[in-house]
Amino acid sequence: MNKILSILATKKFWIELIIMTLGMMVTAAAVYYFLVPSKLIIGTISGLSIVIAKIFEGIGINITVGTLVTIINIILLILAFLLINKEFGAKTVYTALILGPFIDLWNKILPWDAKNAAGEYILAHDNPITGSPSVMGDPWLDLCCFVLLLSAAQALMFSINASTGGLDILAKIVNKYLHFDIGASVSVAGAVICCTAFAINPFRMVVIGLIGTWINGLVVDYFTATLNNRKRVCIVSKEYDRLRRYIIDELQRGCTLYEVTGGYSGEKSIELEALLSKDEFSKLLEYINKNEISAFTTAGNVSEVYGFWNKNKKKSKSHAELR
Repeated sequence: MNKILSILATKKFWIELIIMTLGMMVTAAAVYYFLVPSKLIIGTISGLSIVIAKIFEGIGINITVGTLVTIINIILLILAFLLINKEFGAKTVYTALILGPFIDLWNKILPWDAKNAAGEYILAHDNPITGSPSVMGDPWLDLCCFVLLLSAAQALMFSINASTGGLDILAKIVNKYLHFDIGASVSVAGAVICCTAFAINPFRMVVIGLIGTWINGLVVDYFTATLNNRKRVCIVSKEYDRLRRYIIDELQRGCTLYEVTGGYSGEKSIELEALLSKDEFSKLLEYINKNEISAFTTAGNVSEVYGFWNKNKKKSKSHAELR
């Protein structure tokens, strides 16, 4: 009990709770406004549930999509606890439970199927392929809007070791055990699910769904790389110790020193290397320019950092004077 209370008292818990809540509101909006009306079957658990419900309906068994989503999510949540880790599983329980209520909330706030006095949809238009309602009036536009919103939410969730539930759990398992990029993992798991739509949808709609699933994986990788982007900074300077102390004491980051030899001059120098966030890199450049430090600086983007990375920078800041 004390451990639970200590977790609830942390700033990290409440920040991640807010992120998860906002992420699921975006996910619910993507599903409600762009997936449900157009009946696009993208490689998601919701799409799989729609297919299974239709198949069961064809053999005389009536089971709702919501019930199937719940059953599948329970199975996947158990797998998340067993195969990934308890933190990921616990966070996903929360996100999986609030998805349905948030979809209902969007339905109450701004229903896509609301009609005017003439009996016409206010938000939706006819899908030219299936004839069913579509918010954007075109399946490709519905697809783009859905993928952008869902991918942004997925990347945000993955950055705090959580997920939007369902397919994300399968993707995380593929990512952990087969070592695929998280975007590729989403694509692999989603493509298998998407192919089940051949049972209920015309060929063209299935192809659109497959393309959407593939694009979803690419966009997840893009958003994930953007959120996790770091700068690998390499500096050669005679005042390397001054820069080292600034990085450690002011930016509160680690760095590595290498002895290098100039290919042209043959002189031995010290190269300093550090991994910094974009904001920290800007501060370092500002410090170098402000203090007129002679330095040869190069920087490259790093999209993934494994091992120790001090996100919270809890280390006490040194107030030693920089000379």
